[in-house]
Amino acid sequence: MLYETIFTRRSVRQFDPASLDTEALAAVEAALAQTEQLPGQAARLTLVQGKDCKGLSAPHAILAHSAAEDMALCNVGYTLQGLDLQLQGMGLGSLWMGMAKPLEPAPDYRILLAFGKTAAPSRKNESEFKRREVLEISNEDNPVARAARLAPSAINLQPWQLAFEAGKVTLRFAPRGIVKVFSPRMQKIDLGICLRHITLALVRDGKQIQAIAPAGQGKQFCVEVTY
Repeated sequence: MLYETIFTRRSVRQFDPASLDTEALAAVEAALAQTEQLPGQAARLTLVQGKDCKGLSAPHAILAHSAAEDMALCNVGYTLQGLDLQLQGMGLGSLWMGMAKPLEPAPDYRILLAFGKTAAPSRKNESEFKRREVLEISNEDNPVARAARLAPSAINLQPWQLAFEAGKVTLRFAPRGIVKVFSPRMQKIDLGICLRHITLALVRDGKQIQAIAPAGQGKQFCVEVTY
């Protein structure tokens, strides 16, 4: 179901302010407890009420805390995007929020995912997305690249480049726009969001992922997925 939701998800900006009922919150907590993280990474995820955050209109949020290293930030994106897709698969709305933050943020706080009930409809198909063309972000046009293309990112900049080789996909950090000046942290998280779409598409295509490993750092940061 996560793969299918890639093509219908929507960044929701209008939420019903009412809290979810006990059953719905229990389902979210179960998803939170079971969500997959990248090998060797361990982001700390916390479910909070929206009123405990600044600049948030949604009734609930998931806070992500991690180390500041490139792969740790990438893991935050990878992990929360799995939850983003699960939430929307449950019929809820969700939104990545880089500017909102808890009332008392810890030093390792990175970003939050807001969520709640919404009247906003899901997208019907990928034609409703506004994104760069596939070959602007990839050396091949294939189902994996098309799923990667639909990943959300800060200001919709898509700060990544994909390179396909036999048995390997390399996801390279490619900062774009003004965000590259003031928030490389956010764009490393964006890379992880895209990585989640890539892995889901590879599995959907019948590939068995052998390893997900970083290569390079800083401006040369990239992640290699072998299968």
